[in-house]
Formats: sequence, C-alpha cells, structure tokens
Amino acid sequence: MLTNERRQVGRAMPRIDAPLKVTGRAAYAAEHSEPDMLHGAAVSATIARGRILEIDSRAAKAAFPGIAAIYTHENRPNAAWLDRSWQDETAPPGHTYRPLQNDRVLFDGQPVAFVVADSFENARDAAAMITVRYEVETPETDLTTKLAERYVPPKKRSGISPPPDPRGQPEEAFKEAHFRISGDYLIENEHHNPMELFATTVLYGADGVLAIHDKTQGSQNVQKFVCNVFSLSQDKVNVINAYVGGAFGSGLRPRHQLFFAVMASLDLKRSVKFEIARSDMFYLSYRPAMYQTVSLGADAQGRLTAVLHDTVQVTSRYEDYQEVVVNWSGLAYRCDNVALTYALTKLDAATPGDMRAPGAASGLFALESAMDELSYEVGIDPLELRRRNFVHFDQNENKQLTSKALRACYREGAARFGWERRQAKPRSMHEGHELIGWGMATGIWEAQLQSAKARVRMSANGQVIVQAAASDIGTGTYTILAQIAAEALDVPAEDVSVQIGQSDLPETSVEGGSWTAASSGSAVDAACLAIRQRLLDMAQKDDASPLKDATVEEVVIRDGHLRLDTDPRAGVAISELMARAGETAIEEEGKAGPDAKQMKSFASYTHSAVFVEVRVDEELGLARVTRVVSAVAAGRILNPKTARSQILGGVVMGLGMALHEESMIDHRSGRIMNHNLAEYHVPAHADIQDIDVHFVQEFDDKASPIGVKGLGEIGVCGVAAAVANAIFHATGKRIRHLPITIDKILGETVGKAA
Repeated sequence: MLTNERRQVGRAMPRIDAPLKVTGRAAYAAEHSEPDMLHGAAVSATIARGRILEIDSRAAKAAFPGIAAIYTHENRPNAAWLDRSWQDETAPPGHTYRPLQNDRVLFDGQPVAFVVADSFENARDAAAMITVRYEVETPETDLTTKLAERYVPPKKRSGISPPPDPRGQPEEAFKEAHFRISGDYLIENEHHNPMELFATTVLYGADGVLAIHDKTQGSQNVQKFVCNVFSLSQDKVNVINAYVGGAFGSGLRPRHQLFFAVMASLDLKRSVKFEIARSDMFYLSYRPAMYQTVSLGADAQGRLTAVLHDTVQVTSRYEDYQEVVVNWSGLAYRCDNVALTYALTKLDAATPGDMRAPGAASGLFALESAMDELSYEVGIDPLELRRRNFVHFDQNENKQLTSKALRACYREGAARFGWERRQAKPRSMHEGHELIGWGMATGIWEAQLQSAKARVRMSANGQVIVQAAASDIGTGTYTILAQIAAEALDVPAEDVSVQIGQSDLPETSVEGGSWTAASSGSAVDAACLAIRQRLLDMAQKDDASPLKDATVEEVVIRDGHLRLDTDPRAGVAISELMARAGETAIEEEGKAGPDAKQMKSFASYTHSAVFVEVRVDEELGLARVTRVVSAVAAGRILNPKTARSQILGGVVMGLGMALHEESMIDHRSGRIMNHNLAEYHVPAHADIQDIDVHFVQEFDDKASPIGVKGLGEIGVCGVAAAVANAIFHATGKRIRHLPITIDKILGETVGKAA
C-alpha cells in the first residue's frame, strides 16, 4: 500500500455504521418483516439423554387456531441424508446434528418440536402447551468422571488439528531438571452470550426465491448449507447478515433456528421468522470444559529444559470437536524437550464451538499459570523468567516468524503498569483489609490470511463503492474497509460506501480467527491497485502523457488525479481519463489469500503481554480486578479506535473467564441449571475498572499484503492466567480451577503457599 500524505489508514476514525446502530436504523436478523408473516417457537427437551415416547399437541391446537403447523420427528419434511450435505465449512468431523431427525435426545435443550403460528405470542404460548413424554436414560456430563475414556481422533480427518510430534527427550529431561513443577488445571464450560439472539427471517418470494436474514458470521457459508440441506440452487437463496450483534464464534456454524425457519418457509410457502429464547442460547455453543496437566522443568538459571502439556476436552456424542490447546506450549518459549498430547472424551451434551481465541484462551491459562508457578520455584521475577526463555522462531513447525515484537510488549507494558514496583513475596502488598496482587502473562494467537475477494467501483466524481461478502460482527469491518479504499483512492472515507454481509457479493470466508481485516482488507487494497492500473492504462494511450513510462507502483491517486508519486506535478485528471474512455465509473475486483511458498518457511502470530492488578478482601474472599495493561503487537493498526475496542472486549471476556462464567450442570439430570443471565454471571460495569490498551510498533510485510495481523482474538489471550497469577501474588494461594470464585479463595487457608 503506497503512502498518502492525507492518511486514512491509521486514523482513529469513528465507526461509519455507528449512527445507524445508535438510532435503531440498523436492521438485525429478527428486525425484518412483511405482512402476514408466520412466526416460530421451539419446544426444548427437558432431559439430556433418552428417547421421545410421545408428543401431545392437542391442547395447543385447540387453544390456538392461528397455528399453521407443528413439526416433530414424525412429520418433518424431507432434508438431505448424507453427512457431507450437513457439514458447513466450519463443521468438525462426525455426524452433524440434524433437528427433528429421529426420536433420540442427545443433549439438554435439544429442540424436539417446532410450532409455526400467525404471531410470535401464539407460537410461543402454543409451544409451552405441548407435552412430551420421554424414556429417560442416565446422562454422562461430568468431565472429571470420564477422563479414563479419553480418545485421540484420527489425525487425517478434516477439521482435526493434532499436536506436533514430541521433540527431544521430555520425560527424561523433566526428571533430571534442577527445578520442576507440575499442576492440573480445570476449566468449566463457558458460554457465548452475545447481545443479539440467534434469529432467522425467511422472506418467501413469489418466484420461490428465499431472502434469508440470518444471524451468522458467514452469509456464503449459510447459503451453501441451505442449498445442500434443502437441495436448492444458489440462485434461489440469498443470505443477508448486514448487521450482527456480536457472536464471538458462536455464529460460525449454521444454527437450528436457520433450519427450522427455512424448512417451514419451503413447506408452507410463506415467510417465516424464528428468534430463539435467551435460555436456549446456552445449548447452541460453548467453550468446552477441559482438564489439563502442565509439567515444566528448568535449569538453575530458570531456562526451560522440559515442557509437557496434556489436555482432555469434552465433545458431543456425535461430533469430534477439537481445539488447538496444547500446541501453544511448544512455541511460546524456547525448549528442546517437549511433549504435547491431546484427547477428547464424549459426553451427553451439544457439540462445543469456537469461542474467542478457541484453544489458546484455555491452553494459555494452564501454560502461563505454570510459568508463574515456576518463577516462584526458581526465585526470579515472572517477567524475567519469560524473557530468559524468549524464542525467535516457531519450534513446532521449525519456521521463521514473520515478526515478533513481544519483547517490546514486555518492556512497554511493564513500564505503563509500573511492574518495577512489584514486591516479589506473595501477601506482601496490601491496603487496609485488601490484599493486592500483581500478575502477568503472555498472549499468543496465529495471524492468518484466508482467501477473499472484493469489488471496488470508483466514479468520475470520486464516489467509491466497496463490495464483499465479509461480515461485521461488531468488529468494525465496515469502517476499516472504507479507510483502506479511501486511502488507496485518495477520497474522504465519508465518500466510500461499503456493502458487505450478503451472499451474492464477492466471495470471502466466514468472519473468524482474526483474519477478516487482513484477508478482506488486502482484497480491497488489491482491487484499488487494479483501478490504479486501469487508470494508468487509460493514461498511457496518450503518447504525450506524463505517465507514459510509469509503472503502477510509481503512481498514486491524489486530488482527483493520477500522479507520479515522485513528482506530483506530473499527472492527469481522473475525470478526464474516464471521459476520454467514455466511462462514468470503473470497477475492478481484487483478491487475496495465503502464499503457499511463503507458508513453507514462515509462521505468523500476534503477541501480547497482559499485566493485572487484583485486590482481594481478606475476610470476604472477594477478588476485584482494578487495573489491566494489555500491550499488543499485531502488525499494522488500521484504526486505533476500533482496534482498542477489540482489545477492551477481549480483556473483559478474559475477566469473565477468570472470575465469573461457568455452566452449572446438575450431573444427575445432565441439565444446565443456570441458563439465564440472572444466574450465569458475566462481568458487569461494576466489575470493570481501568483497562489500558497499548499497541507497540510492529512492521510485518509477510503476515498479509497490507501488514495487518488481526485483533479479535489476542485481547482475551493470557488474561485469565494473569488474573490467576495476580490472585496468587495477593493471597499466596494457587487456584487452578476456573472460574476463580469466592468459595475457592476461601476454601483453604488464604495464606497457604503453592
């Protein structure tokens, strides 16, 4: 991307979609309607495992004459049979869950009937009157009782990410290490709870074309899923997700509300809307519970000589959902002897799903807690331990890194936090009845580039339209794409119209993994480069053109002219070029994607250093996080305002993971008991105090064509560990079970050392 004296990229610009959202004009999936629309409501199972014996809907039908249909496994319209037809681009291996397929109940909250009526209220109330009789089987939902039934999925199956092979002699090195620590870490299920509920509105056209407004992180993924499941051609299905009220990974896969709304619309040849209840959000997707064991060995100077990390994670009976959890322990720090093992165990629960920094948020909690514990064993500062074990390349893959500014994160983050004032001894810092603890951790996330296309149209009057199927799930995609095009074409960002979130736009992957800015942003930049080339071609048709011998790399667009970058006086007006060519606008498509040759030699990651202050009431056991500094190295920052918001959100989610969020499952029934926001605790305003986000300078011309690495995930990485480490520093108690609640802090003598 060429430099522009009137920079748009790098400017802290407010989100261009903000006025629509704050005035209520941004229409979300459930906010589309038309006359005589039908509404749906689901009946959820009240058991976690068993078989349906009878569904009685007679009372509902008698009470509500506006019912259009009641669907169960006994009358569900036909849908695809083959597994591959149900597997979207993010599905794990296995037999994808199919609503109302048969009489089996596989998990608590599974929909067992679907009511369609003339109003939402009638559908909801009718669904409440339907009674279901079950043959109940004993569920298995407790991970800790199923550890012995662990299994390793076949490595060659699509969607499986096996850990790297062991290197060196880890077991022997651990036995011979001067210092050794080993600990078990347990994480409970943690649920996505985005503000917007999952909803689908299907507008049934006169010609049978479906306009589907769906809460999803990928309109084209949903389109392909609908076409495959219902045997429809793509020209009959258009999926729109112009605005998404948060998803955090839960919207990567098509959810059952989509299937039900489309099924009913096709069957009844009517428009149908279905928005699920908040309580049902808890059954759709969640960060899986896992049991981890980390063992670290170090020499007398604290340099790692052995790393062993083992994890057992829950999955459903019907799919092998696996996260990349242990791999981070093989690349975070220099060590020649490493063993990373990973297994699954099947429970009677819905399949887990990606939740912000899937795998890394969980795995780094265990690793970074263990590193903190090792620092006390060795007797050196936790930050100094990490510096001594710094590594400049990816040991798992034996690849060079495109960049790594983690040392700057350590240095600048520590300075902003005041880490040098930390007293090393646990329980040595206090104020009144509160113990004060300072903890820190490292964050890592992979910087990926996915295949993406974008279309850019530039009019002679300087108006620009950007089009791509990319989603904006609250991350600021609209804004950064506008900034990229505005800078490349030298127009105000306000003159750029961004059209995204629709399946008939240029192809992109789902929005996830922190790759959208790098991928779609690079595609937009490539389209703008193609426009510049097209204008240059027009100019060079004139033998007297001052740009006759220029290359596209030597010209820029400035002040409505195509000019030489080194000589702004040499140029020609764009309006003149277009008029001469008989054009009122020019349109070009750009694409971006991973470089296969480069990927063989290089790996790319974002990094962070997280510093946390906690205050623990010594008598009440109440822990409050009063300060956080998150220093982040993520390549080029497109918009400091939206970038900061991403990290703020990630930090808050990390605090929720550390102190608040967990499924409360009654393992006798297998049911989630706190499937509501009154009893499932998330951080509230009173829980969040000072969060300082700092971006360190990092240049990376290999991570993506525009130097971007992504920010969605890195904000949560390391936060839970930093909180746990701060609580140990405050209390002298090492807690390895998330979330860290009052009962765990008070469960043993607060002054007990690890």
